[in-house]
Amino acid sequence: MRGTRRAAQKGRWPRLACFAGLAALLLMVSAPVRAEGELTVAAAADLQYAMRALVQGFERQSGAHVRLVLGSSGNLTTQIEHGAPFDLFFSADVAHPAKLQQEKLIEAGSLVRYAVGQLVVYVPKNSTLDFEHHGLGVLTGPSEHKIAIANPRFAPYGRAAVAALRHAGLYETLEPRVVLGEDVSQTTQFVVSGNAQAGLTALSLMFAPGTQEHGRYWIVPASDYPPLEQAVVIVGRSREKQLAHAFLKYIKGPEGRAIFTKFGFAAPDAEKKP
Repeated sequence: MRGTRRAAQKGRWPRLACFAGLAALLLMVSAPVRAEGELTVAAAADLQYAMRALVQGFERQSGAHVRLVLGSSGNLTTQIEHGAPFDLFFSADVAHPAKLQQEKLIEAGSLVRYAVGQLVVYVPKNSTLDFEHHGLGVLTGPSEHKIAIANPRFAPYGRAAVAALRHAGLYETLEPRVVLGEDVSQTTQFVVSGNAQAGLTALSLMFAPGTQEHGRYWIVPASDYPPLEQAVVIVGRSREKQLAHAFLKYIKGPEGRAIFTKFGFAAPDAEKKP
């Protein structure tokens, strides 16, 4: 009897160990990967609010800490060229990441298109400018109107704004009234503060808290300017490349993609190569 009980117990322990091992394996598969370290992400100003949401989601999922640095694509590129300790660079165009790629300052093969931005005209809530019926032509109205755009030397949205105004045959007429912001974030702020009566800026910033309380916007037809394709790269000197790859995987996943869509970005052409 005692021997039988011992035999039964002896047979039960391997089974319990097997079940415990299986449970541990299932837990490892279902639990999010916990990553150590800190990631420094440099991002174009049009990503100000979308990127904060992406960072929060990634930190929650990975356990890592992400430090966010915002600016114009041109200025961030210059900082990388001068050794800024960034791990990832999200540009508002493809040209600046491609330049860094030519200079061999990025991890080989890391250049990826992640989104397509949209240009809008933003005006105060009480503005009488009727873009819906007359398009950009209404900007030729009262001469006291100032028009804000991001500096086209550094900001892709600034170049898109100039292209849209040229497409409408208005740039030469309006140029004396143009005021330049360092980036689209400052361009939007010029309208909010009253320093400009209209601003050509990013659709993504229209979803910021309070933006639509202060004004309204009109989406400039995408056919009026070159596509605002946006690309990201892993900086070559990064010491957190594994974590950088994990962040890229997150932004391309369903949760990251949903955040981009929420902030007005379109998905890039999956068939188009960088």
